[in-house]
Amino acid sequence: MRRKTGIEWTEVTWNPTTGCDRLSAGCDNCYALAMAKRLKAMGSERYQVDGDPRTSGPGFALTVHRDALAQPFRWAGHRVVFVNSMSDLFHARVPLEFIRDVFAVIAATPQHTYQVLTKRSARLPKIADKLDWPDNLWMGVSVENAAHLYRVDHLRQVPASVRFLSCEPLLGPLDALELTGISWVITGGESGPRARPLEGDWVRDIRDRCIEQGVLFFHKQWGGRTPKAHGRDLDGTTWSEMPEVSRVVTA
Repeated sequence: MRRKTGIEWTEVTWNPTTGCDRLSAGCDNCYALAMAKRLKAMGSERYQVDGDPRTSGPGFALTVHRDALAQPFRWAGHRVVFVNSMSDLFHARVPLEFIRDVFAVIAATPQHTYQVLTKRSARLPKIADKLDWPDNLWMGVSVENAAHLYRVDHLRQVPASVRFLSCEPLLGPLDALELTGISWVITGGESGPRARPLEGDWVRDIRDRCIEQGVLFFHKQWGGRTPKAHGRDLDGTTWSEMPEVSRVVTA
């Protein structure tokens, strides 16, 4: 099912896979796991959150949904689509053939723009040459602190038309961040009752690097228990820059 979303940098979500497990510090307060528990309690059959013995930590079982591949063909108009808000398409348990199928759907619906985001960046250069990369697919990696800047180097090795970083939740400064080959950076603080603090200087440093290097910058939120209360402004400016989205007209 295509779902409208409150995520400021996209319009709808599409989940051809669901499920994931903890990988790094950015996963500690995973919104997808909390949402999966609620959806399961409401009777959804797409989420298994009782534990998976193959996972390395808390999570919910990864499941491939082949029926979801047909959904984008039924959407009217133009959409900006966040792929797998409830999973990670590059998880080791997602078969290469299924990733190819997802990419094929994206290529066949050029009127939409698709945003794919992963924390499992090491898989990107390993299989990049085994995939056909459509122009309407944006590829991103999550970078929550300096310990995971290596994900940016992995991202630079893929031939995506747009490469982007999601620095959310931003948990520390990114003093060594280098933006060569990157088109867009998103920053944001963690939300919810256990939200970890976001320091303004961490965000300012990233903004300044983006300005200096001609990279688009989007500050999503300051976060906190009630993130809307803290707004999005950074030093009096709302930063909402984004790459140009697909506007292909289909018959």
